[in-house]
Amino acid sequence: MTSTDPRAAPEVRTAVRADLLSVFRIEKRSFGQPWPYAAFEGFLGAPGFLIAEVDDSIAGYVVGDTVDAYGAPVGHIKDLAVAPEHRRRGIGRTLLSRGLVALASAGVDRVKLEVRRTNEAARSLYAEFGFEPHHVVPAYYDDGEDAFVMVKHF
Repeated sequence: MTSTDPRAAPEVRTAVRADLLSVFRIEKRSFGQPWPYAAFEGFLGAPGFLIAEVDDSIAGYVVGDTVDAYGAPVGHIKDLAVAPEHRRRGIGRTLLSRGLVALASAGVDRVKLEVRRTNEAARSLYAEFGFEPHHVVPAYYDDGEDAFVMVKHF
């Protein structure tokens, strides 16, 4: 059964290979410097690579994995995007929440991410989830913009 309510909660599930073209299309529509398709292939099976479906179409995704930091796993939210036609409906918030749960279930006690200095909306969302600015990486992005590294402790 499909929903006609534009604010209906999305179904969130683990990403599979068949999702990658839709994910890549959202990526290209969302970012001036999109990840290549192959990057998403490399994250298949990562604990926090989730997609949100609305009415049987992919509305957004989050890519999160774990990295080793001196013998302890740390979660890393690498990418989060929602298709333009599905924005401002809470899908990004839902994806971030579920991604954090997946990373916590994978045994991490903290999660980090990078966000553009000028991306006030994303920084505000991350702050709502308890992320705090940790440090700035100058010229992190290809266009020379700085990134804030934000960290959340569980």
